[in-house]
Formats: sequence, structure tokens, C-alpha cells
Amino acid sequence: MASSSGTSSGCSQIPNSGSEEDLQNVMNQRKQKRKLSNRESARRSRMRKQQHLDDLMAQVNQLGKDNSQIITALNVTTQHCMAVEAENSVLRTQMLELSNRLQSLNEILHCINGNGHGIGNGNGDGDGLETSQYYVRPWNLMPVMASADMFQYC
Repeated sequence: MASSSGTSSGCSQIPNSGSEEDLQNVMNQRKQKRKLSNRESARRSRMRKQQHLDDLMAQVNQLGKDNSQIITALNVTTQHCMAVEAENSVLRTQMLELSNRLQSLNEILHCINGNGHGIGNGNGDGDGLETSQYYVRPWNLMPVMASADMFQYC
């Protein structure tokens, strides 16, 4: 019996060694397949990373162009604003000047028409200038400076 058990154990080792080889082959194939899969995954990862980098670089370039356009528009707008402010300052000065002229003219008209101190108002003061009610005493008038640009707004 010993010989039969030895034979059977010898026979059982042969298939065991064959299945160990098969198992090793299967494990090696799985290992190779895993390596290949990992390499492919790493390659895809590098490609995604490169694509992301390319996208970011394109975005940087576009944002740089947009920034330049915004700065140019800002400079143009700032210059326009400064020109409008300068024009407003000139217009305010002209408005004050015209307001002063109007006030002076209104005072003259008030002196001529409204206060009754004019020469020739029919009071018979005997100074010989009673031909018109629009004459005034020269000392009651404020000096008014007239210029050519005064009439450009008419």
C-alpha cells in the first residue's frame, strides 16, 4: 500500500506542480495586464493634465487680452471724463459771468424804470433834461463792461 500511496502522492504532485505553473502564469498575466492598465491610466492622466494646462494657458492669454482692452477703454473713458469736467468748469465760469451781467443789467433796468429817480420824470426840477423818463443820473449807474462775446449767446 505504501507504494500505491507514494504513487498517488507522486501523481498528485505532478498535477499540483502543473496547476502551480498555471496559477503562476495566470498571476503573471494579471500582473502584466495590471501594469498595462496602469500605464494606460497614467498616460490618460498625463494627457488630461496637459490638456488642463493648455486650457489654463489659453485662458491666461484671453484674460490678458481682455485686461488690455479694459485698460484701454478705461483710459479713453478717463480722458473723456476729464474733458467733460474741464468743459463743465468753463461752462460754470461762463454761467457765473452771465449771471453777474444779468444782475447788473437788471439793476440798471430797475434804476431806470422802477425807482422814480430818473431824470425827466416830470417832477419839474428844472435841470432841462425832462425829455424822456429813461434818462438817469449818471452817478446812480454802476459801470457795465460790454464785450463782443456777451452777445454770442443770443
